[in-house]
Amino acid sequence: MDYNELRKTYKEFIYKSYSIEETEEKIRVTYNFEIVGLSEFTPCWEFPKKSGMGEIAKNNALFKNMVFSLGMVELISYWKISCAPLVRVKAGTLEEEQITWWKELYFHGLGEFYYTNGIEVEPEGFMEIVSEGAAPVGVYITKENLKGCMVPIGGGKDSAVTLSLLKEQKDHNYCYIINPRGATLNTVKSGGYSQDKIIAVKRTLDKRMINLNKKGFLNGHTPFSAIVAFSATIAAYMNDLKYIVLSNESSANESTVAGSTVNHQYSKSFKFEKDFHTYEETYIKSGTYYFSMLRPLSEFQIAKQFAECNEYHDIFRSCNVGSKEDIWCGHCSKCLFVFLILSPFLSQERLKEIFGADMMNDMTMLDTMKQLIGLSPEKPFECVGSRDEINTAICLTIEQLEAQGKKLPKLLEYYKAEGLYERNKDREQYYFTFYDKENLLPEEFDIILKEKCYQ
Repeated sequence: MDYNELRKTYKEFIYKSYSIEETEEKIRVTYNFEIVGLSEFTPCWEFPKKSGMGEIAKNNALFKNMVFSLGMVELISYWKISCAPLVRVKAGTLEEEQITWWKELYFHGLGEFYYTNGIEVEPEGFMEIVSEGAAPVGVYITKENLKGCMVPIGGGKDSAVTLSLLKEQKDHNYCYIINPRGATLNTVKSGGYSQDKIIAVKRTLDKRMINLNKKGFLNGHTPFSAIVAFSATIAAYMNDLKYIVLSNESSANESTVAGSTVNHQYSKSFKFEKDFHTYEETYIKSGTYYFSMLRPLSEFQIAKQFAECNEYHDIFRSCNVGSKEDIWCGHCSKCLFVFLILSPFLSQERLKEIFGADMMNDMTMLDTMKQLIGLSPEKPFECVGSRDEINTAICLTIEQLEAQGKKLPKLLEYYKAEGLYERNKDREQYYFTFYDKENLLPEEFDIILKEKCYQ
């Protein structure tokens, strides 16, 4: 459907309210959103409570503020259906600085959505947010002396590397999973974590949104990692955990579309990490600390580390196409990227076993490889590494295979025949020793990273 026509027809989006139901076993949060003249939406979240936690939400203004804030990021999935020019926030109150913060997240977090739908917007004019609600009622119950870590698990190689780096601190750590599936549960199990160390929350989308998408209303990518950030803060607060330890790397900072700010991984970028950290400290004050353990590293270095984590090789998954079946599809850009970035560190035979496909001999993947290595202005809209480090990985793989006297796979034959192969030892050394100083690692975690990744 047409963006401008939708905005004329459905002019208002309302964040009406949220409700909190608490039992001994869980806290259930239900949001109430409305696109005026079209539909209401009531998505839900459920946060488990451990035995003996006691009452958490009642009369707790800080907890209500966290729930309200999660609603502010949850709403974007429903707002994007019609992109109403006016958003009325009745569920809580926002200062002008907060409104500016949220608009920036929405604008950049929806960069891919706008780009793929052919929509041109300006940072100021795409939305007006009006705060009409009141501050939460109750006592601001702060927590001191929080300790331990909570590691969000996505099922891919990155969170597995974080678990590996923090292996010696495992007794004090928990794993955080949204809507558990095979790969996430298997990652936790392979990391040696028992069931009581899993904080599994349930997020339920409103089916009315899904039905409207099927009818042709606007749809596309939203900043999911921002959902992780705000929901993980609630879970860490409930469980008296200090650190929320993400697994986002430096490569996430690179734009997906060359020469633009469109970045599929915006909410995994350091900019968002830093912005969220500031927002939490200023407006939420939960006592938790949000940072990414892998921020100083590139995808290249993470692949090198992951190659040594044998216990995860057969169970990790990060293919979105095959996510419902918990498999590698073997034919998408994410599968090819992971295959390529691991290729200098694992044998071709082992990679074929892992992916169930000989991807480097699949010439139907040629256009995808061109996107990954920078021959196209767009990278795939997936969580993939930088163009330069993918080229570095390919060149190292070619050198290794030729040194072993092995025939190059078809995609690498093409790469070399086109004159793209160029050994650059300075570039290789750069990626082997790369350390991004723009990070929020507390000193104790920085020491662990350097000891294990830079020896």
